[in-house]
Amino acid sequence: MAWFKRQNKGILTPTENKKEAPDGLWYKTPNGKIIHMRELKQNAYVSPDDEYHVRIGSKEYFEILFDDNKFTELDKDMSSGDPLNFVDSKPYPARIKQSQEKTELKDAVRAAHGKMNGLDLCIACMDFSFIGGSMGSVVGEKIARAIDYSIKKKVPFLMISKSGGARMMEAGFSLMQMAKTSAKLAQLSEAKIPYISLLTDPTTGGVTASYAMLGDFNIAEPGALIGFAGPRVIRETIGKDLPKGFQSAEFVLDHGFLDFIVDRRQLKTKLTSLLKMLK
Repeated sequence: MAWFKRQNKGILTPTENKKEAPDGLWYKTPNGKIIHMRELKQNAYVSPDDEYHVRIGSKEYFEILFDDNKFTELDKDMSSGDPLNFVDSKPYPARIKQSQEKTELKDAVRAAHGKMNGLDLCIACMDFSFIGGSMGSVVGEKIARAIDYSIKKKVPFLMISKSGGARMMEAGFSLMQMAKTSAKLAQLSEAKIPYISLLTDPTTGGVTASYAMLGDFNIAEPGALIGFAGPRVIRETIGKDLPKGFQSAEFVLDHGFLDFIVDRRQLKTKLTSLLKMLK
């Protein structure tokens, strides 16, 4: 019966011979729930144990929404210039190049057109991993051109917002994108083409103050942070404690700024139903 007893004491395995699980196999939610990445992907990046919606980017949203992940990307090589010769801890062009290499993206938004359950759709989706999803001149221009495509082809437009707000390295050029995208959306409205705005975690600053809140339908994912200024700034400005759940999607819905909240696993079905009703 010695098979279950350790015969030799003090057995040590050299570090180079230890077998460890590769990084990225598991995901731990803020609530402490652990899920395998394969299961998470199959569940539209929503943790089934606590319904936590993991922050994802344009690659994942396109996979979820476009049929068979087939789409044609618009203006995919557009990249930011440096109109102000901006330098903080590093020159702005160096920061752009570093972000492009790290994320394999050209900027903080990607636009594409394809079919969703057989319906034609144009989508512009922001990526928070690229300088916090900040809105610069390229973001505004790509969204404007995506809207132009929707008007020309008469297809509905879906905007998926995920941003920390305007990009400080472009200052006034960044703020100008608020007016430009809003004007383009007015043209889309005049053409009577549906515009659905999906607000995801987080949607803040100038993005909230412009195109994110101008949809024919403004919808959001559960638990998404939605607001203009941060809670600390607001608290210091008004000198009062903020309500519980302030700036969550559920709070914003209760106060009339959203039409409904949709679980990401039902997003494609809900959008399809909505667009069919709008035909």
